[in-house]
Amino acid sequence: MFNVQLSFTNASIFQFSSSFMVQHHLQLAAASSYGWLRATPSDGHSETSVDKRWDSLAFNPVKTDYIYVMKSCKDGSFSNGGLRHYGNIEISPSAAVLNYGQGIIENLKAYKNKNGSIILFRVEENGLRMRVGADRMCMPAPTIEQFVEAVTSTVSANERWIPPSNKGFLHVRPLLMGNGPVLSLTPAPEFIFLIYVTPVRNYFEGGLKPINVVVENDIHRATLGGVGNIKAIGNYAGIMKAQAKAKANGFSDVLYLDSIHNRYLEEVSTANVFVVKDNTISTPVLGGTILPGITRKSIIEIAHSQGFKGISVVYI
Repeated sequence: MFNVQLSFTNASIFQFSSSFMVQHHLQLAAASSYGWLRATPSDGHSETSVDKRWDSLAFNPVKTDYIYVMKSCKDGSFSNGGLRHYGNIEISPSAAVLNYGQGIIENLKAYKNKNGSIILFRVEENGLRMRVGADRMCMPAPTIEQFVEAVTSTVSANERWIPPSNKGFLHVRPLLMGNGPVLSLTPAPEFIFLIYVTPVRNYFEGGLKPINVVVENDIHRATLGGVGNIKAIGNYAGIMKAQAKAKANGFSDVLYLDSIHNRYLEEVSTANVFVVKDNTISTPVLGGTILPGITRKSIIEIAHSQGFKGISVVYI
């Protein structure tokens, strides 16, 4: 069962035994339009072949065992979701996500503890952020309880793909997207909630190391009144050109400025920014263009508890 190992304001680290989760969550429909199966983790696969992968992991998708799929009902609620073997999904050519970008993503990490248990951090916060983003994009969304249930069951079913604690983590990618058919600019008639996972190496091999970023003066990540404060899928396509140019010039990432004054720091491509000077930590204020990161929120809370003079949320 879930064991709250560490908690602070509105936060929790969930640690659970994968065997319990598998027994609890893999009660799948024998037949449905999804073709769901009664599954057991790692059935038909070799553990040895997975073990050999850890040293060659990169930040690329790996075909794991199971994905989670759930569709919206006519009233906008979600139900009858479940696991299915990893594979392609069916989507209309006129789907709103393909034609008008009506979709949002989330990102989580699952870690394998030294005692073999699986650790997830603040899953409910991701579920809440997806609901906030969905409202902005005229989309229904799973409840927070459904979101947590779907994440934990998907992670449990793919347990064998979670690297050892010193080798990396399991990247968890929930998606919410408008399916078709639509032709005019209008919300989709139905929505798909999907989760896939992939093993990923640690971002910082050998420990934390400084990275070099370049300040971007021409391309902006977000504008006031837009969707920079949610994880809309279109947010990332628009900055690929700036990021590719930066990496071609030897930089690790791009630091974006505000779109009005072209002066204040906002974010790097996929992360919030903190500036540390002496015993003070500063981070850009949330003003509609900056994603309210869950890690950002956690750092602010931890900094207060660790005796820093103050953490200022300001224009930098």
